[in-house]
Amino acid sequence: MDRRKAISIILIGFLAIYGSRKILDQPEIEPGYNYRVVNKYPHDSDAFTQGLVYYEDRLYEGTGLYGESSLRVTELETGEIIHSINLDSDYFGEGIAILDETLYQLTWKKGVGWIYDLDLNPIGNWILIGEGWGLTSNNTHLIMSNGTSTLSIIDPQTMEITDTVEVTDGAQKIDRINELEYIDGLIYANIWQTNRIAVIEPETGTVVSWIDLKGIVDQLDHQDGIDVLNGIAYDSEAKRIFVTGKLWPNLFEIELVPASTH
Repeated sequence: MDRRKAISIILIGFLAIYGSRKILDQPEIEPGYNYRVVNKYPHDSDAFTQGLVYYEDRLYEGTGLYGESSLRVTELETGEIIHSINLDSDYFGEGIAILDETLYQLTWKKGVGWIYDLDLNPIGNWILIGEGWGLTSNNTHLIMSNGTSTLSIIDPQTMEITDTVEVTDGAQKIDRINELEYIDGLIYANIWQTNRIAVIEPETGTVVSWIDLKGIVDQLDHQDGIDVLNGIAYDSEAKRIFVTGKLWPNLFEIELVPASTH
């Protein structure tokens, strides 16, 4: 059995408990931004992307699925895997973040997070409260999502939750918050099973804008076996935003374009 077919079998079982991969019907929310594709890069189409970070010219990626979860460093332009480690088959890898030269990786339901140096050498772990979904850093603390509308603020010294923030757009709670990226003082969040990214004010949880990535899958090299949009990374020096998805054959650099008001 080839690797792709094996992943498909694992994915079918996963979807039975985790939900369909189709894009859900989405409420009418006026986007603040559309996008323009600046560059398209190769991406491992066997990677069930759960976390993505661009740091010091290296692309770090955390992948999921039981028996397939990994942490890897890849070369942006070629998609080549420079270095990777596999998680034990009992763990479903989730979001990743880098803070103070240290890399953190969540797991979905095992109640544990892993800590590494930047060469992917394990250096510790911590106890997770609830499910782990997305992770990012505001340069002083870690920020975690758990699939609900709540974001948790984690002190990296104690690895304890020190605060929580409820994410809302007007009176509506925004749940299914997934992968996170901290960009210029705001949190960018994939919303699971949608083509939207919420732009969130960290202190209040208020959604200040939406990014509509509808149609980006049409620019993939192929759509065979792809799953949902997931994965946001930011090159803070060059001001580049990257997005990809689970089992996508490409990773995109995008430019945000203000949405038309008419």
